[in-house]
This record gives sequence, C-alpha cells and structure tokens, in this order.
Amino acid sequence: MALRDLLTTINPFSSHQETNDDNEEFKLPSMASLVIMLVMNFLLQVRHLHRTLQRSLTWSAPAHIGIIFIIVSSANEYAEYLGGNATFSGVVIGIPTGFAVLSLIPLTQCDKGLYKMPLHISCCFAIIGHVAYAVAYRANFLYLILIGRCLTGVSFTMFMYCKRYCTDPRIIGIRRRTTLAGWQVVCQGLGLSLGPFLGGLLYKIGFSNSIFNGYTSPGWIMAGIYAGFWVLVTQYFEDIPQPPPMTMMELSLPVAKGLEIEHCPNYSSAPATSLPLPIDESFRAQLSLITLSQWGVIICMCWFSMVCFFILGSWEANLPVFGAATANLRWSPFDAGNFIALGGIICFPFLLANILAARRIQDRKLLAFGTTVGLAGLTTFLSILYTDTVNYSSLFACWCTVALGFNIATAITLSLLSKQLPPYWNGRTSIVIQCSNFTGRVTGTIWGGSGVSVGMMNFVILEIVMVGIGVILFTTLWNKLKTKNG
Repeated sequence: MALRDLLTTINPFSSHQETNDDNEEFKLPSMASLVIMLVMNFLLQVRHLHRTLQRSLTWSAPAHIGIIFIIVSSANEYAEYLGGNATFSGVVIGIPTGFAVLSLIPLTQCDKGLYKMPLHISCCFAIIGHVAYAVAYRANFLYLILIGRCLTGVSFTMFMYCKRYCTDPRIIGIRRRTTLAGWQVVCQGLGLSLGPFLGGLLYKIGFSNSIFNGYTSPGWIMAGIYAGFWVLVTQYFEDIPQPPPMTMMELSLPVAKGLEIEHCPNYSSAPATSLPLPIDESFRAQLSLITLSQWGVIICMCWFSMVCFFILGSWEANLPVFGAATANLRWSPFDAGNFIALGGIICFPFLLANILAARRIQDRKLLAFGTTVGLAGLTTFLSILYTDTVNYSSLFACWCTVALGFNIATAITLSLLSKQLPPYWNGRTSIVIQCSNFTGRVTGTIWGGSGVSVGMMNFVILEIVMVGIGVILFTTLWNKLKTKNG
C-alpha cells in the first residue's frame, strides 16, 4: 500500500462518503494550518484550565491544609506572597477574561477575516504576559502579576478564532465542521487532564531559586512553548487567500450574494438593488432576512454554549471545595487536581469516538445525547446528596458523566449555527458563541466556588434548571435544528 493511501486510511478527517478531493462539502485547508489551529486551541485550554484551578484555590484552601496546591503558580498565594490581599487576588484571577472580551472588538474590526495576524498577536501577548507573570517574583513587584495577566488575557481572543476557523465556509466544508469541533473538544479533554497533572509536578521544583521556582515555572515554560509555536506559525501557517476586489456590479448586490448559502432552505432570493447599500443598511437588510425560527436556533445555541461552560467551570471550581469539606474525603487541593485530571482521562476515548459519530449522526442528535448524559450525571449527584451517600466512587461517576456529556454538547453549538446561517454570518456567530462561553466560564466558576456555602443541593438544582430550559428550547425547535452530518 502506498504511503499516501495509508495516510488516507488513518486520517481522522477522511470520510467513506468522499469520492472527490474537490468536493465542496468535504473541503479542508492545508493540514499544517489546521493542525496549528488545533494545537493553539490545546495550548489555550491547558492555560485556561490552569487558571480555572487557580480560581478554585481562592475558595478551597482551608487553614489546616497549609500551602498545598493543585497546580504550581497559584495566583492567590503568589499575590499574597508579594503583599496583595484577597481582593487583589480575585482581580488577578478574573481579569484575563475581561481583557479577552474587550480585545475581541478591535481585533475583529481589523483582521480582514483572516487568521495569521490574530495568531501573531496571541503568541506575542502570551509570551510577554507569561514572562511578566514570572518576573514578578524576582522583581518583588505585585502589580507586575496584574500586568502579566492582562496581557495573557489578550491572547485568549484566539478561543474565538479557533472556533471560527473550524467553521469558516471559505475553507471548511459543511460536512467537516462538527468533526473539527469534536477535535476541539478533544483538546479540552487533553487540557483537563494535563493541566492539573503538570501543575502539580512543577510545584515539586520548590522555591530555592528566585527565578525558576514553584510560582514562576509555569510562566517560563509556557513562554518557551509559545515562542517555539510562534516560529511554526510563521513558517507553516497558510492564511486564507484574499478575494479579488469586487466590481461595482457585485457591490450593488450585497444581500443577494449573501443568500447563496449552504443548506439553508429558509432563505429565498431577494431583489437586487441598483445602488450599493451603506454598511448599516446592508446589515439591517441581512437581519431582516433572519426568520423567527432561526432567531430561536441562535438563542438556543447561545444558551447551550453558556450552560455547558457554566456547568463545566462550576464543577472544576467546586470539586476542590466540596472534596475538602466532605468528611469521608478530606481532599487536599492536590488530591482534587488528580481527581479532575483522572476524569478527563476517562472521558478522552469517548471524545475521540464522538469525532467518528459526528460524520454519521446529525448535530441535533449529538446535542441531545450530550445533554442527556450530562443531565443524568447531575440528577445522580442530586440523589446521592439527598441520600447522603457521597463517596469517592459515586462522585467520580457523576463527574465523568457530567464532563463527558457537556463536553460533547459544546462541540455542536457553533458548527450547527454555521450550517444554518449564511457564510457571512460566521464571524458574528463566532463572537456571540465565544462571549457566551466566557460568560458561562466566569459565572460558573464563581458559582462553583460558592457551592458549599449556598448549599450543594441548591448548587445542583440551579444547574438542572438551566439544562431543563435548554431541553425545552431544543425540543421546541427540534425540526429547525436539522443540518447535514459531519
């Protein structure tokens, strides 16, 4: 068998239905560029979960544990070491997401629909931010931590660009988008497993060195990784070719051209205008073509995007708190980190299977399956809380089920929208979905950290209610959620 045939056989992006490499529905960008975007998503997940676990430490370190960490560079303890208080620690932990949201607005205005510039900006700010965060120990300058965290927050904008790239109709066929979204979820699973494990391992370095120690080592290592990755981006990433300039005739048909979309039967032809439409009028014209049912689909996907990350973030933050407060567990933060990482490892094979399933099963069915699995984990957890039968095995089964179900569901939101709406909406929906993700992650972490204080029954009931609202939405819109597989 020729090498090319062998690679085609084992290629996870290949499909038995594909008979022509130029088939529009199955198109893909260059493999090097695609791998770069997926690796970037993985690096962001490792760092993002690294910070999420830091956030959990703010609430989870009871006095009798002392200085024991799930991960190395705890922002809470690091800030206190340099003279900060608990309020400052909270600002340090939460500020990157705010800077990511603020940075999205100007960046999307000047990216010209391309990806190489955002990649360069993200790598640059990630390196500078991590170096500043690490140097703060040696400089003994508290506010350098805050500056470093703000800079790394700018690099979080690539979360949106990674999602947009994998649903971009210019380079990704309609039968590839859910598959690629599945690969992004695999990156989430890898980050969920490797983040706590590597952090705990690095903490064993200790604090004998004022430059490379338990607080600073993740910053230096991540800065080095991003520097090497930046070189690969410069050498191998191929951006989307710029289209030729539009003629006056083409400019006079902005609405009609936008209606040439993939699998969107609800759109009909619109009369062409004789003069170019101003941008604001063109946008209003585009909005007027979105039907009520399609607005319902948009709201449904945004809700699920927020809910999934709310629940995942709340559990990641709550497990160290709940485990430390439960009499028959009494976890240290390091124990909780290993517990979370083990759950990610267990889920990993199922997330890989989800990639294969995406090529044969409709998005709406995968969404329903993931939601059902996650909801089963929540209701089971509620029952063991009610019967006071919480132990390591029962809690682990609930965590694995919740993590698996809602990770699968996160793969669907943007890919389904990209198949429902015109191609020129992809950038807008990417921003909306990413803002929903950020909202869910931040509010979920806050809710998870306060879960023990508000009562664990209330903690779970709120999440079940949120999922229930989502179930009502996608049940009502079930027929409108139908899209092509893949």
